[in-house]
Amino acid sequence: MYFPVADIELSPYIPPLIACTISFFTSMAGVSGAFLLLPFQVSVLGFDSPAVSSTNHLYNIVAIPSGIFRFIKEGRMLWPLTWLVVIGTLPGVLAGVFIRVTFLPSPDAFKMFVGFVLLYIGTKLCLDIFSKKEHKATAGTTDGTVFKISNTSLSLHSLEFTFDGIQHRVNTFSIICLSLVVGLIGGIYGIGGGAIIAPFFVTIYKLPVHTVAGASLMGTFITSATGVVFFQLLATSSFAAGQIIVPDYRLGLLFGIGGAVGMYLGARAQRFFKARLIKIILSSALLFTAIKYIFFS
Repeated sequence: MYFPVADIELSPYIPPLIACTISFFTSMAGVSGAFLLLPFQVSVLGFDSPAVSSTNHLYNIVAIPSGIFRFIKEGRMLWPLTWLVVIGTLPGVLAGVFIRVTFLPSPDAFKMFVGFVLLYIGTKLCLDIFSKKEHKATAGTTDGTVFKISNTSLSLHSLEFTFDGIQHRVNTFSIICLSLVVGLIGGIYGIGGGAIIAPFFVTIYKLPVHTVAGASLMGTFITSATGVVFFQLLATSSFAAGQIIVPDYRLGLLFGIGGAVGMYLGARAQRFFKARLIKIILSSALLFTAIKYIFFS
């Protein structure tokens, strides 16, 4: 099958298979898998124009709803955290898309930016995994009773909730500020910010990985939808003159279909995996990609 925007010839079975495999593991940590799908498109498929970022956003739009549905059904969607993430990331994503098109159209500059972003995130997550202060990981369970979020309250000052019998409290304003920065980076990269903000919630705010996954995916979905619209609008403006920035809809949809299956299965399987194992999977993928982009691109 020919994909006109990416300008590549590829079997239609490969994109869904790759996306399904990636998203199955990453969705457990609240990440859509777009941060790994982008390197695959750039390094393996040779799709390195700014349109790869918008295609990644399109993948998120198609793939994420199935995972969100599963988290909602199992009572693990932390809605107040979701809306705080959306409020912060939306303006950041818009600014990030503008920066990507205007200042980072070069594949080499973009790869270096991506590499350092992922290296920082992966390092933070590794430090958290091996930290002596790390909370004891909650083992998987078959009935899911301890995996439900309860006693949730949100005010201008803080967000509070109970999970696994433990009360958690985070500052509202700091989450919005973090989300703004994450949205900026995510808009440039084309991931909606989920791969960045989920590790931050786990490492800095010490929130259980099982509680941030749903909120992270929902935030990524909303910001990615905004990103695609903004890419389309910029395509008709003078800022993107001579550049291909609209999504490759065929490729994005095929990736999205596979991602939807993988995310649903990953969200369903999450309760059976210990938090520590989920963090190891996520950090390994981050560091591998970062090292490849910084030293071998």
